[in-house]
Amino acid sequence: MTTAQAVPGTAAEAIGGDRRAWTVTALLVVFMMVNFADKSVLGLAADEIRADLHLSATQFGLANSAFFLLFSVAAIVVGMAADRVSPKLLILVMAVLWSVAQVPAAIGGGLAVLVTSRVFLGAAEGPAFPVAQQATLSWFPNDRRNLPGALITVGITLGVIVSAPTLSWVIQHHGWRTALWVLAVIGVVWALAWAVFGADSPRARRAEATDKASAAKVPYRRIFASRTWIGTTIAYFTSYWTVALMLVWLPSYLRNALDYSADTAGTLVVAPWAVGAAVLFGQVWLTGRLMRRGAGTKAARGRVGAWTLAIGAACCLAVPLSGGVLAQTVLISLGLGFSGAYATVAATTVTEIAPPGRAGGALGLMNAVVTVAGLLAPAAVGALVDAQGDAGYQHAVLLSGGLVALGAVAAFALIDPGRDAARLHH
Repeated sequence: MTTAQAVPGTAAEAIGGDRRAWTVTALLVVFMMVNFADKSVLGLAADEIRADLHLSATQFGLANSAFFLLFSVAAIVVGMAADRVSPKLLILVMAVLWSVAQVPAAIGGGLAVLVTSRVFLGAAEGPAFPVAQQATLSWFPNDRRNLPGALITVGITLGVIVSAPTLSWVIQHHGWRTALWVLAVIGVVWALAWAVFGADSPRARRAEATDKASAAKVPYRRIFASRTWIGTTIAYFTSYWTVALMLVWLPSYLRNALDYSADTAGTLVVAPWAVGAAVLFGQVWLTGRLMRRGAGTKAARGRVGAWTLAIGAACCLAVPLSGGVLAQTVLISLGLGFSGAYATVAATTVTEIAPPGRAGGALGLMNAVVTVAGLLAPAAVGALVDAQGDAGYQHAVLLSGGLVALGAVAAFALIDPGRDAARLHH
C-alpha cells in the first residue's frame, strides 16, 4: 500500500475512480471529525471533571497527557503496517476501538479509570491522521493532493467546530459522562458506514509490485535523515504543541482567565479552529497557484508553511502587549489558528519525498515524534496554572509562541522537498 504514481486506465475508470476517491475522502473527513471530538471532550468538560473528581490543574493535565502515552508508539507501528496491510481494515479497527475506549469512563470510576481509558483511546487514535492521509492521498496523483490533504486536516477543525457547542450543551445539561456515551455511539455509526462504503485505492494496488521493488532500495533511515523530513517534523512538532493547548486548556483559559461564561466559552473555543480552516484553504490556493506557475515545492510547500508558523508565533507573542479581553481573544485565535494549521503541509511534504512503499512509515514516525508534544503540553500548562494561577494561561501562550517561532526557523532553513525527493528516488 502506498501513495503511488498515476496509473493509466480508461476514461470510464477514471471517472468512476474519481467519484470513489471523493467518497472515500468525504468519509475520512468525518473520521477525523470524530477523532478530534474524542480528543476535545475532556477539555470542554475540564472544570466539571476537576470538580467531580477533585483534581488539581496538574493532575488534570497529566490525565490528558496520558492520552498520548501510547499514541506515538501506535502511530509508528500502524503507520508502517499501512504500507503492507489494507488501510480500510486498519481504519475500521481503529474506529471500533475508539468507541470501546469511551465506555469505561462513561460508566463511572475515578481518575484511574479515566487515565486508563484515555491511554487506550490514545493508542487507538495515534495512527489516525497518518493512515487517513495516506489512504486519501493514494487515490490522487501528486499534483492533485493539496485539496484532499487539506480536507482531511479540515476534518480536525470541523470536528471541534461541530462538537464544541454540541458537547458543551450535553456536558452542561446531562453531564460529562453522557458526552462520552454520545461519542461512543457516533464512532459505531461511522464504522458501519465505512465498512459499507470505504475502499482501498486501486491506483496503489496496481502499482504494488513496482512499489515493493522501489521501497527495498530506500531504507527508512535515509528518509528520516533527510533535511526535509527533519525540518518538517520539527515544524509540525511545534504546531502540534498549540493543537494540544487548544484541545485541553483553551476552554478553561476562556472561562477562568478571560472570564467568559461556560456557554460563551463553548462557542468562542471554535474561533482558532475556524481561523485554522481558513488558513488551510488559503495554503491550498497559494500552493496550487505557485506550483501552476512553475515554482518548486520548496517555495510552494516549505516557504508557505514556514510563513504560516511565523505569523502564528508573532500573534501569540503579542498577547501580553494587547489591552483588553477582546484584543487578547482575537490575538489568541489568530495565533493558535495560524500555528495549528501546519498538518496538511507536513503530510503532503513528507508524502512527496517518500519513495513508493515508504509513505506510511514516513508519515507514521513523523506523527509519532510530533505527538510527543501532546504528551508534554497538557502537563506543562497544568503545572504553570497550579504555580501561577490564571497568569499561567498567558505564559502558556507565550511559551507556545516561542516554540512555534523555532518551528518556523526550522522550516525556512531545512525544507526542500524537490531536492530531497530527487536524492531519495534515485
